[in-house]
Amino acid sequence: MIRIVTAGRIARLEQDADQARGRARDVQAQADAAWGRHVRELYAVTDRAERSEAATSEVGAILALAMEELSAAQQELLLKDIEIRRLREELQRGPVEGDTLTVLMHYGAPHTIYASREDAYADTATHGVPVGTPWVPAGERPASASMWCIAAFIYDASCNGFRRAFTPAPEPVGGAA
Repeated sequence: MIRIVTAGRIARLEQDADQARGRARDVQAQADAAWGRHVRELYAVTDRAERSEAATSEVGAILALAMEELSAAQQELLLKDIEIRRLREELQRGPVEGDTLTVLMHYGAPHTIYASREDAYADTATHGVPVGTPWVPAGERPASASMWCIAAFIYDASCNGFRRAFTPAPEPVGGAA
């Protein structure tokens, strides 16, 4: 079969080819624009994901620190609760024969009461007595002659109260012995 191609037919084929190339260029431009949008969107999504991961990591670190602080606070609260319970039990049982108190006196006047002599010694540093200062017995001097002195008291059930552990010798009244 022989086909005769005319100049009109070639012109139409060239025109169709030009239109097809134009459409191909348009489709290629649309594809390039779509690809560009896709790449920009991909970069934006990746950036948001990286920022989200960083924020999540930061929030995780803050949460871990808060959990540690909460745990420490709960431990402290538990210890304080145990101490409160112990003190309540001690308060309910009342004083027992032989319980002691130590009174820190300032120029003979009671200043602070402590449960033990060691607590009194430790606290005197807050009142200006250097730590490690040797404590000596008051001897014959009156308590008012010393800036700071410590007096021990023992619970005496017979009188329902505390009495001094060491009672100074009474001074004669009016010269009588």
